[in-house]
Amino acid sequence: MKSARLVSFGSPLELRELPIPEPSGSEVLLRVISAGICHTDLHLIDGGYDLGHGEKLLASDRGVKLPLTLGHEIVGRRVDTPNQDYLVYPWIGCGNCRICDAGEENLCAQPRTIGIFRDGGYAEYLRVPHEKYLLPLNGIDPLVAAPYGCSGLTTYSALKKAGDLIRKEPVVMIGAGGLGLMALRLLKAMGGKGAIVAEIHEAKRAAALHAGALDTVDAGAPDALQQIIAKVGHAPRAVIDFVSSESTAQLAFKALAKGGKLICVGLFGGAAPWPLPLIAMRGITIQGNFVGTLAELAELLALVRSSGMPSIPIQHTTLEQANPTLDALRRGQIEGRAVIVVP
Repeated sequence: MKSARLVSFGSPLELRELPIPEPSGSEVLLRVISAGICHTDLHLIDGGYDLGHGEKLLASDRGVKLPLTLGHEIVGRRVDTPNQDYLVYPWIGCGNCRICDAGEENLCAQPRTIGIFRDGGYAEYLRVPHEKYLLPLNGIDPLVAAPYGCSGLTTYSALKKAGDLIRKEPVVMIGAGGLGLMALRLLKAMGGKGAIVAEIHEAKRAAALHAGALDTVDAGAPDALQQIIAKVGHAPRAVIDFVSSESTAQLAFKALAKGGKLICVGLFGGAAPWPLPLIAMRGITIQGNFVGTLAELAELLALVRSSGMPSIPIQHTTLEQANPTLDALRRGQIEGRAVIVVP
């Protein structure tokens, strides 16, 4: 089978011919239909994450071993029962700890994530540890569904963390890439009041308006803070940062009302710029969001079916074009999400 493999950190993926994997035990073999391309894949290729202060979290220190087939947003068809398409839940834990027992495998301290700690969907075939991680699409287009496994799940979980507030007043979202555009569609499907989107790229601000944003702000403008407050009508009580750079985190923190919540989603990198006394004095909650649970992914797919929610813009590509597409993503040239289609 063909597989796009990360052979060494800092180098392009290599297209390799590998044997079709043989499932054992509870494993299920899938014929891959589509696989989304995510910013996390860029971090893996680069070999780690920027922690600020000159520090870096190395992928190898996290337990990532090469060579590795990337791809954690995956749709496939079971080889043994090829009459149903499935979305794969990739955020698999050890399965034996209290976190996994609570249904929060995405937060397990010993993750077995598909496409990060075991081979993923940039290939023609994929082994999944157990059939419980396969969610039937039941009518959702398999060529657009792959991003629900990461960008969809991540934004759905982040919006849930904002609670009923999303139905009471506009929220602020920072970033209008694949995550931001997905969040705008989900916010509407969840009955939200809408969002003001802060984004540095003009084309992405236009895409956010097309996706249903109430208004947009140039996040790089000198008066971006004042614009956000004016367009919300007051200091927002919920800000979701889909970038999480030092500059966006600072903008989000300054914009929040007393008692507000900042939900950090993105992995752009850097160190937190917040004055510690002000967190207590303003009663601010800062909460991280790392993808979501298997139960939340099932909820998300049910919401997509019941709401008729349109897909975000999808750019289809191939395994052979994985590297140029990843380069385009790095340059900010992908509107929505890029998805590899495996013929």
